[in-house]
Amino acid sequence: MRRTGFVALGSAVLLYVGSQSIRRFNFDQSAFGVTLEPLVLTGLSLAAVLLAAYGSYAVIGGYLLDHTESKRRRHDVRNVLRLSFGALAVAAAFGVLTRAWVSVLFSLGIVGFAVTFALQQPLFSLIGWLYITVKRPYQVGDRIAIEDTRGDVVSIDFLVTDVWEIDGDLVSSNQPSGRIVTVPNSTILSSRVVNFYGEGVQYVWNELSIQVAYETDLTFASDLMREEATEYLGDEMARQVEEYRRRLAETPVELDVNERPTVNVVQQESWVELRLRYIVHPRRGTRVRNALYERILERFNEHPDRVKFPVGRSR
Repeated sequence: MRRTGFVALGSAVLLYVGSQSIRRFNFDQSAFGVTLEPLVLTGLSLAAVLLAAYGSYAVIGGYLLDHTESKRRRHDVRNVLRLSFGALAVAAAFGVLTRAWVSVLFSLGIVGFAVTFALQQPLFSLIGWLYITVKRPYQVGDRIAIEDTRGDVVSIDFLVTDVWEIDGDLVSSNQPSGRIVTVPNSTILSSRVVNFYGEGVQYVWNELSIQVAYETDLTFASDLMREEATEYLGDEMARQVEEYRRRLAETPVELDVNERPTVNVVQQESWVELRLRYIVHPRRGTRVRNALYERILERFNEHPDRVKFPVGRSR
């Protein structure tokens, strides 16, 4: 990318030198009664400006992208540079064509004021993109929920955000549907956005619910569920809870967070519900839940005298 940029800058310099040479030696050829010198000078100047803008974008962008390790940051840097150099190239091109820079800037201001009323939604989307870039409610790769859309952010362009859908109308249980949902960036200015995977705590809390009969030894069953969850999750949950506590300490929120899985007992009409609470990566939620179901039910079945299920009752 940087090599292409240097070639473009070199070509821009050559075109500029060529236009100055033509102006100096009075190129007075004409065709069909039209003097060619103004047209040639305008064409060379316009090509030089556009090549200079592209070359500067390629050189600066290549340098910044090479020194940016995060894919998310590279995506943002690329978009900001495209918008900046694109706007400069358009303004410079109008200046070359009209040969009046001050009037061009004034005209752009008037046109921009008119466009504000004519293209409100695209402008709101552009403002939404600026908000996303500055405040970072989500980035590329995050799992988010915005309005009725849930999924992983694939790209964030100037006007829209592309989301790789999960759940939706085709599947459930946090599984990808294979569809790409395009969300206008203006949506973020008026809707609630939930980020399941941000730069802060990258894990979320999940619950696994199992129904047992009233005759069950609840203390034994709860201990068994905690034991299986702790063994399966290992020290990963403790590490993430420590990060969770560290982030909470930076806020005025006071919250007691357990570093090991817990079980809440909820009484229903005809059975008792044991809800195992644990922390997990949002992209592994279904996989972990299925594995814990299998392990816990297998252990429950080993103790039919102490763990009973509400068979034959209204559920």
